[in-house]
Amino acid sequence: MDIIHELESRGLIYQTTDKDELKKRLDQGMLTLYTGFDPTADSLHIGHLLPILTLRRFQLAGHQPIALVGGGTGMIGDPSGRTSERSLNTPEVVQGYSDKLKGQLERFLDFDREGNPAVMANNYDWLSKITFIEFLRDIGKHFSVNYMLAKDSVSARLEQGISYTEFSYMIMQSYDFKKLNETLNCEMQMGGSDQWGNITAGTELIRRTSGDEEKKVFGLTLPLVLKSDGTKFGKTAGGAVWLDGSKTSPYKFYQFWFNTDDRDVIKFLHYFTFLTLDEIKELEDKVITEPEKREAQRTLARSVTTLVHGEAAMNRAEEISHSLFNGELKNLTPSEIADSFSDVPSTTIEDGELTMVDVLTQAGAAKSKREAREYLNNNAITVNDVRFNDLETKIADLERLGDKYFVIRRGKKNYYLVEYKG
Repeated sequence: MDIIHELESRGLIYQTTDKDELKKRLDQGMLTLYTGFDPTADSLHIGHLLPILTLRRFQLAGHQPIALVGGGTGMIGDPSGRTSERSLNTPEVVQGYSDKLKGQLERFLDFDREGNPAVMANNYDWLSKITFIEFLRDIGKHFSVNYMLAKDSVSARLEQGISYTEFSYMIMQSYDFKKLNETLNCEMQMGGSDQWGNITAGTELIRRTSGDEEKKVFGLTLPLVLKSDGTKFGKTAGGAVWLDGSKTSPYKFYQFWFNTDDRDVIKFLHYFTFLTLDEIKELEDKVITEPEKREAQRTLARSVTTLVHGEAAMNRAEEISHSLFNGELKNLTPSEIADSFSDVPSTTIEDGELTMVDVLTQAGAAKSKREAREYLNNNAITVNDVRFNDLETKIADLERLGDKYFVIRRGKKNYYLVEYKG
């Protein structure tokens, strides 16, 4: 299957500048393409996964991907998809972010692949060297204000207001495409659907400045990923889902994918895994016939977690899940307990003379000591996976997980985490 057919089969093409010409060009041999990643944080998040994995698909199909870190544009801020201006970071902060993003991108692209190795670039290398006068005379003159105002990334911000700084972002990104075309023979820019205006501005700049009327470069955008309930993909109650394991643990990363709605899981398997279409079809059938087994979700979670964090981390994430849902909390380390229960009500207790009646009220598991006693007498409380109905024993005398934690469950689904520092 050729790469365009594969992308279409997976629903990964939203727009192209000239699909027929692009197909012809791809048939002629290796094409070099790029996607940019602005360092606006010290980690990429799962909103970046779709373009990263699509670059990987192109590389596996024999083409050459360029991962462009926006060390220069990251100091300006892309207005696309935003209702307000970004805060500007210092050069030192942006450089630190850029270095971390490079390390993350190396997990997905093969920079030593024979024949079509991936290339890493940073637009700070050329944007920091061009003078303001050169930029206006040689680049800015090719963009009319009317042309720029018509682009969605700009027009959507006119009512709220847009600074000249962000207004110029389109020109800077266009210049990136031009430089990569001149230095690395890059013929295509790829990005999210919100990048269409910036991408087509780049193709137009190359056409105007190349001096070759027959020169062709291309743009391709990927669809915006939305969940079936209309909410934005990648956002949780705790914020973004990061690719950095220290910001979003492999366990929580795994759980994010495992909790995918039945209505979304097949689409996400097409987008974010390298399973064949036949393999995905088998899983789709099981979603219909055996939804309670969640085999599609488990396959999605295993595949993406392995891609991002490696097989060992994925296996440990599954072990943690098994321990949590099968009453084996003793198998978890203290840090795994804290991470696994970070979203439940928690409290810290230092008084070892307190009984579980006191602990339940302080933890919020009971509204009063009277209610706490009722829960205990009715066998509604488990502590560290063990049914608990003792009203008198002091917590200093109870066995703790990792010598510090009590995981309290009231009923079937109400969890509370207590850290004892006595």
